[in-house]
Amino acid sequence: MLSTFIIALREGLEAALIIGILVAYILKTDRRHLLAPLWSGVVAAIVGSIGLGLILSKTSEELTERAEKLFVGTTSFLAVALVTWMVFWMKRTARTLKADLHGKVDLALRTGPLALAGAAFFAVIREGLETALFVYTNFKTIADTRSAALGLILGFTVAISLGYLIFKSAIKLDLSKFFRYTGVALVVVAAGVLSYGVHEFQELGWLPGGESYAWDVSSLIPKDSLLGATLGGLVGFDNTTSWLQLGIWTIYLTTVLGAYLSKPRTRALTPA
Repeated sequence: MLSTFIIALREGLEAALIIGILVAYILKTDRRHLLAPLWSGVVAAIVGSIGLGLILSKTSEELTERAEKLFVGTTSFLAVALVTWMVFWMKRTARTLKADLHGKVDLALRTGPLALAGAAFFAVIREGLETALFVYTNFKTIADTRSAALGLILGFTVAISLGYLIFKSAIKLDLSKFFRYTGVALVVVAAGVLSYGVHEFQELGWLPGGESYAWDVSSLIPKDSLLGATLGGLVGFDNTTSWLQLGIWTIYLTTVLGAYLSKPRTRALTPA
Protein backbone atom coordinates (compact mmCIF):
# COMPACT_ATOMS: atom_id res chain seq x y z
CA MET A 1 0.00 0.00 0.00
CA LEU A 2 2.77 2.44 0.94
CA SER A 3 4.69 1.91 -2.31
CA THR A 4 1.69 2.53 -4.57
CA PHE A 5 0.74 5.53 -2.41
CA ILE A 6 4.21 7.04 -2.92
CA ILE A 7 4.10 6.39 -6.68
CA ALA A 8 0.65 7.95 -7.09
CA LEU A 9 1.45 10.89 -4.79
CA ARG A 10 4.69 11.78 -6.55
CA GLU A 11 3.53 11.33 -10.15
CA GLY A 12 0.06 12.71 -9.48
CA LEU A 13 1.40 15.88 -7.87
CA GLU A 14 3.87 16.41 -10.72
CA ALA A 15 1.01 16.25 -13.23
CA ALA A 16 -1.22 18.45 -11.04
CA LEU A 17 1.49 21.10 -10.73
CA ILE A 18 2.08 21.13 -14.48
CA ILE A 19 -1.64 21.62 -15.12
CA GLY A 20 -1.83 24.25 -12.38
CA ILE A 21 1.06 26.24 -13.88
CA LEU A 22 -0.57 26.20 -17.31
CA VAL A 23 -4.02 27.16 -16.01
CA ALA A 24 -2.65 29.93 -13.76
CA TYR A 25 -0.68 31.49 -16.61
CA ILE A 26 -3.68 31.33 -18.96
CA LEU A 27 -5.89 33.06 -16.38
CA LYS A 28 -3.20 35.60 -15.50
CA THR A 29 -2.77 36.62 -19.13
CA ASP A 30 -6.53 36.63 -19.76
CA ARG A 31 -6.55 33.88 -22.38
CA ARG A 32 -9.51 31.88 -21.13
CA HIS A 33 -10.28 30.63 -24.64
CA LEU A 34 -7.20 28.41 -24.29
CA LEU A 35 -8.66 26.51 -21.31
CA ALA A 36 -10.78 24.25 -23.54
CA PRO A 37 -7.85 22.89 -25.61
CA LEU A 38 -5.77 22.61 -22.43
CA TRP A 39 -8.32 20.39 -20.68
CA SER A 40 -8.91 18.36 -23.83
CA GLY A 41 -5.18 17.52 -23.89
CA VAL A 42 -5.25 16.63 -20.20
CA VAL A 43 -8.30 14.35 -20.58
CA ALA A 44 -6.76 12.61 -23.59
CA ALA A 45 -3.57 11.96 -21.60
CA ILE A 46 -5.51 10.51 -18.65
CA VAL A 47 -7.52 8.23 -20.96
CA GLY A 48 -4.32 7.09 -22.67
CA SER A 49 -2.64 6.31 -19.33
CA ILE A 50 -5.60 4.28 -18.09
CA GLY A 51 -5.69 2.49 -21.43
CA LEU A 52 -2.05 1.46 -21.07
CA GLY A 53 -2.72 0.08 -17.60
CA LEU A 54 -5.65 -1.99 -18.90
CA ILE A 55 -3.59 -3.27 -21.85
CA LEU A 56 -0.75 -4.36 -19.55
CA SER A 57 -3.12 -6.21 -17.22
CA LYS A 58 -5.10 -7.84 -20.04
CA THR A 59 -1.99 -8.90 -21.93
CA SER A 60 -0.47 -10.45 -18.80
CA GLU A 61 -3.64 -12.47 -18.12
CA GLU A 62 -3.76 -14.02 -21.58
CA LEU A 63 -0.12 -15.15 -21.75
CA THR A 64 1.25 -18.57 -20.90
CA GLU A 65 3.16 -18.89 -17.63
CA ARG A 66 6.56 -18.69 -19.33
CA ALA A 67 5.51 -15.85 -21.63
CA GLU A 68 4.11 -13.94 -18.65
CA LYS A 69 7.45 -14.18 -16.85
CA LEU A 70 9.16 -12.77 -19.93
CA PHE A 71 6.57 -10.00 -20.24
CA VAL A 72 6.68 -9.04 -16.55
CA GLY A 73 10.47 -9.22 -16.38
CA THR A 74 10.87 -7.03 -19.47
CA THR A 75 8.32 -4.45 -18.30
CA SER A 76 10.03 -4.38 -14.90
CA PHE A 77 13.36 -3.43 -16.46
CA LEU A 78 11.64 -0.88 -18.70
CA ALA A 79 9.78 0.66 -15.75
CA VAL A 80 12.99 0.98 -13.72
CA ALA A 81 14.80 2.65 -16.63
CA LEU A 82 11.91 5.08 -17.19
CA VAL A 83 11.48 5.99 -13.53
CA THR A 84 15.22 6.47 -13.05
CA TRP A 85 15.37 8.79 -16.06
CA MET A 86 12.31 10.74 -14.91
CA VAL A 87 13.67 11.26 -11.38
CA PHE A 88 16.87 12.78 -12.74
CA TRP A 89 14.94 14.72 -15.41
CA MET A 90 12.80 16.40 -12.76
CA LYS A 91 15.87 17.19 -10.66
CA ARG A 92 17.55 18.81 -13.66
CA THR A 93 14.59 20.75 -15.10
CA ALA A 94 12.57 21.69 -12.00
CA ARG A 95 13.96 25.23 -11.89
CA THR A 96 13.08 26.03 -15.51
CA LEU A 97 9.84 24.03 -15.76
CA LYS A 98 7.57 27.03 -15.06
CA ALA A 99 9.24 29.23 -17.67
CA ASP A 100 9.16 26.41 -20.23
CA LEU A 101 5.42 25.88 -19.72
CA HIS A 102 4.75 29.61 -19.99
CA GLY A 103 6.62 29.58 -23.28
CA LYS A 104 4.34 26.82 -24.58
CA VAL A 105 1.27 28.90 -23.77
CA ASP A 106 2.76 31.85 -25.64
CA LEU A 107 3.56 29.54 -28.55
CA ALA A 108 -0.08 28.46 -28.68
CA LEU A 109 -1.09 32.02 -29.50
CA ARG A 110 1.13 31.95 -32.58
CA THR A 111 0.53 28.39 -33.79
CA GLY A 112 -3.03 27.77 -32.60
CA PRO A 113 -4.83 26.11 -29.66
CA LEU A 114 -3.88 22.64 -30.94
CA ALA A 115 -0.28 23.35 -29.90
CA LEU A 116 -1.39 23.97 -26.30
CA ALA A 117 -3.52 20.82 -26.30
CA GLY A 118 -0.47 18.90 -27.49
CA ALA A 119 1.75 20.49 -24.86
CA ALA A 120 -0.72 19.62 -22.08
CA PHE A 121 -1.14 16.11 -23.48
CA PHE A 122 2.56 15.31 -23.63
CA ALA A 123 3.27 16.91 -20.24
CA VAL A 124 0.62 14.77 -18.53
CA ILE A 125 0.99 11.59 -20.60
CA ARG A 126 4.65 11.43 -19.62
CA GLU A 127 3.66 11.14 -15.97
CA GLY A 128 0.66 8.92 -16.74
CA LEU A 129 2.51 6.32 -18.81
CA GLU A 130 5.30 6.17 -16.27
CA THR A 131 2.77 5.67 -13.48
CA ALA A 132 0.86 2.96 -15.36
CA LEU A 133 4.00 0.99 -16.15
CA PHE A 134 5.56 1.42 -12.72
CA VAL A 135 2.36 0.59 -10.84
CA TYR A 136 1.79 -2.52 -12.98
CA THR A 137 5.25 -3.89 -12.23
CA ASN A 138 5.02 -2.88 -8.57
CA PHE A 139 1.69 -4.73 -8.26
CA LYS A 140 3.51 -7.92 -9.26
CA THR A 141 5.74 -7.66 -6.18
CA ILE A 142 2.77 -7.28 -3.82
CA ALA A 143 0.65 -10.15 -2.55
CA ASP A 144 -2.20 -7.99 -1.22
CA THR A 145 -3.43 -6.18 -4.34
CA ARG A 146 -6.44 -4.70 -2.52
CA SER A 147 -4.28 -2.64 -0.17
CA ALA A 148 -2.07 -1.69 -3.13
CA ALA A 149 -5.11 -0.43 -5.03
CA LEU A 150 -6.22 1.52 -1.95
CA GLY A 151 -2.78 3.11 -1.70
CA LEU A 152 -3.00 4.11 -5.36
CA ILE A 153 -6.40 5.77 -4.89
CA LEU A 154 -5.30 7.57 -1.72
CA GLY A 155 -2.10 8.75 -3.40
CA PHE A 156 -3.92 10.29 -6.35
CA THR A 157 -6.53 11.83 -4.03
CA VAL A 158 -3.87 13.51 -1.87
CA ALA A 159 -1.90 14.60 -4.97
CA ILE A 160 -4.90 16.24 -6.62
CA SER A 161 -5.91 17.91 -3.33
CA LEU A 162 -2.39 19.28 -2.77
CA GLY A 163 -2.19 20.49 -6.36
CA TYR A 164 -5.50 22.34 -6.03
CA LEU A 165 -4.53 23.92 -2.70
CA ILE A 166 -1.18 25.04 -4.09
CA PHE A 167 -2.93 26.50 -7.15
CA LYS A 168 -5.29 28.43 -4.88
CA SER A 169 -2.33 29.54 -2.72
CA ALA A 170 -4.10 27.97 0.27
CA ILE A 171 -0.95 26.17 1.36
CA LYS A 172 2.77 26.53 0.79
CA LEU A 173 4.80 23.41 0.17
CA ASP A 174 8.57 23.18 -0.18
CA LEU A 175 8.45 21.44 -3.54
CA SER A 176 12.23 21.11 -3.72
CA LYS A 177 12.32 19.01 -0.55
CA PHE A 178 9.12 17.16 -1.49
CA PHE A 179 10.46 16.00 -4.85
CA ARG A 180 13.84 15.21 -3.32
CA TYR A 181 12.41 12.93 -0.64
CA THR A 182 9.83 11.30 -2.89
CA GLY A 183 12.55 10.85 -5.50
CA VAL A 184 14.57 8.84 -2.98
CA ALA A 185 11.46 6.78 -2.16
CA LEU A 186 10.83 6.09 -5.87
CA VAL A 187 14.41 4.91 -6.34
CA VAL A 188 13.99 2.49 -3.42
CA VAL A 189 10.76 1.13 -4.91
CA ALA A 190 12.44 0.91 -8.34
CA ALA A 191 15.24 -1.17 -6.83
CA GLY A 192 12.62 -3.66 -5.65
CA VAL A 193 11.01 -3.78 -9.09
CA LEU A 194 14.45 -4.36 -10.63
CA SER A 195 15.07 -7.24 -8.22
CA TYR A 196 11.71 -8.75 -9.19
CA GLY A 197 12.61 -8.53 -12.88
CA VAL A 198 15.87 -10.36 -12.17
CA HIS A 199 13.89 -13.05 -10.35
CA GLU A 200 11.58 -13.55 -13.35
CA PHE A 201 14.52 -13.88 -15.75
CA GLN A 202 16.19 -16.34 -13.39
CA GLU A 203 13.08 -18.51 -13.43
CA LEU A 204 13.22 -18.40 -17.23
CA GLY A 205 16.81 -19.61 -17.05
CA TRP A 206 18.10 -16.50 -18.77
CA LEU A 207 20.07 -15.35 -15.72
CA PRO A 208 22.22 -17.59 -13.50
CA GLY A 209 22.06 -18.15 -9.75
CA GLY A 210 18.38 -18.91 -9.42
CA GLU A 211 19.01 -21.68 -6.89
CA SER A 212 21.68 -19.83 -4.89
CA TYR A 213 19.81 -18.00 -2.15
CA ALA A 214 21.15 -15.21 0.03
CA TRP A 215 18.28 -16.11 2.36
CA ASP A 216 15.19 -18.30 2.44
CA VAL A 217 12.74 -17.13 5.10
CA SER A 218 9.56 -18.35 3.41
CA SER A 219 8.61 -20.27 6.56
CA LEU A 220 9.03 -17.19 8.75
CA ILE A 221 7.70 -14.46 6.43
CA PRO A 222 5.15 -15.79 3.90
CA LYS A 223 4.60 -13.58 0.86
CA ASP A 224 0.91 -13.15 1.66
CA SER A 225 1.60 -12.04 5.26
CA LEU A 226 1.30 -8.39 6.26
CA LEU A 227 5.06 -8.05 6.78
CA GLY A 228 5.92 -9.89 3.58
CA ALA A 229 3.47 -7.88 1.48
CA THR A 230 4.62 -4.57 2.98
CA LEU A 231 8.33 -5.26 2.51
CA GLY A 232 7.72 -6.71 -0.95
CA GLY A 233 5.89 -3.65 -2.19
CA LEU A 234 8.16 -1.12 -0.53
CA VAL A 235 11.69 -2.45 -1.06
CA GLY A 236 11.09 -5.49 -3.29
CA PHE A 237 11.74 -7.95 -0.46
CA ASP A 238 11.51 -11.59 -1.57
CA ASN A 239 11.50 -14.31 1.07
CA THR A 240 13.68 -16.40 -1.27
CA THR A 241 16.15 -13.84 -2.54
CA SER A 242 19.06 -15.00 -4.68
CA TRP A 243 22.56 -13.60 -4.39
CA LEU A 244 22.23 -12.10 -7.87
CA GLN A 245 19.01 -10.31 -6.89
CA LEU A 246 20.61 -8.95 -3.74
CA GLY A 247 23.75 -7.85 -5.60
CA ILE A 248 21.90 -6.01 -8.37
CA TRP A 249 19.49 -4.46 -5.86
CA THR A 250 22.43 -3.17 -3.80
CA ILE A 251 24.43 -1.90 -6.78
CA TYR A 252 21.44 -0.08 -8.28
CA LEU A 253 20.39 1.47 -4.98
CA THR A 254 23.82 2.73 -3.95
CA THR A 255 24.78 3.94 -7.43
CA VAL A 256 21.54 5.74 -8.28
CA LEU A 257 20.98 7.22 -4.83
CA GLY A 258 24.58 8.39 -4.71
CA ALA A 259 24.21 10.17 -8.05
CA TYR A 260 20.75 11.54 -7.21
CA LEU A 261 21.71 12.99 -3.83
CA SER A 262 25.02 14.43 -5.01
CA LYS A 263 25.20 18.18 -5.51
CA PRO A 264 25.84 19.47 -9.03
CA ARG A 265 29.45 20.36 -9.65
CA THR A 266 30.33 24.00 -10.17
CA ARG A 267 33.19 25.02 -12.37
CA ALA A 268 36.01 26.80 -10.63
CA LEU A 269 36.73 30.30 -11.91
CA THR A 270 40.22 30.77 -13.30
CA PRO A 271 41.92 34.15 -13.01
CA ALA A 272 42.30 36.10 -16.24
